Amino acid sequence: MRKTLLVANWKMHLNTSQASMLVHRLQERTRIQRGIEIVLAPSLLTLQPLSMQIDRRKFRLAAQNAFYKDEGAFTGEVSFSMLRDLVHYVIVGHSERRIYFGETLEMIRDKVAAAVRNEITPILCVGETQQERKEGHTRQVLHDQVTTALSNLTSNEVADMVIAYEPVWAISTFGGELAKPAQIAEAIAFIRHQIEQLYGAKVAAAVRVLYGGSVDETIAGGYLAVEGCDGALVGGASLNPYKFAGIIDAAYRLRHETEQEG
Repeated sequence: MRKTLLVANWKMHLNTSQASMLVHRLQERTRIQRGIEIVLAPSLLTLQPLSMQIDRRKFRLAAQNAFYKDEGAFTGEVSFSMLRDLVHYVIVGHSERRIYFGETLEMIRDKVAAAVRNEITPILCVGETQQERKEGHTRQVLHDQVTTALSNLTSNEVADMVIAYEPVWAISTFGGELAKPAQIAEAIAFIRHQIEQLYGAKVAAAVRVLYGGSVDETIAGGYLAVEGCDGALVGGASLNPYKFAGIIDAAYRLRHETEQEG
């Protein structure tokens, strides 16, 4: 059974003291959960101090972004090689990076490869816009985003990574229309199918696929129960310790029920 993964993407929020306070409150409200992995993705500035503060039995850290070159004359950038001792994960290809910063399929491919090269697990974000869904291009978009991003990886490397299905139209920043469980299940199944076509059924079964898109504590349980969904990439709700703790509790209850049934 794949381990449930909950990722808190804090985006461009919280200074160092605010981030420290949020970690303190989360650690008070979070038990050590067997079978559930909780990852915090704070701003780059706060990664170092938080790495000294977090209870590593409860949390792991992720970077929100990095540059695909390991070093060089790239003013203002931070490389994966600089992050490898700080983080276990990195978010790659988030829709905000694609939309606001013009990240292309090829740039995201190179970032995924750089993360793996530096022994950091990529959390690859994929998903279609509202317009692409209306025009019936969802599968083509997912195909292009998945196959290009994985094109420089071995089957073992793909098996160890994470993919987050995050339809742009379901993110609160871009409209926040709630996705239906059937829509999520269909997309996750298609993502696994693409991986199976490229790397085989064993790899497709090993990859953890998350859902992201306006996930909060009131609806998390329903999304986590979707067939094939291994967790959630959480945005705004992860900035509230009560809401994020509620999502963790929902994941724990679902995991416990599933294991009891098994």
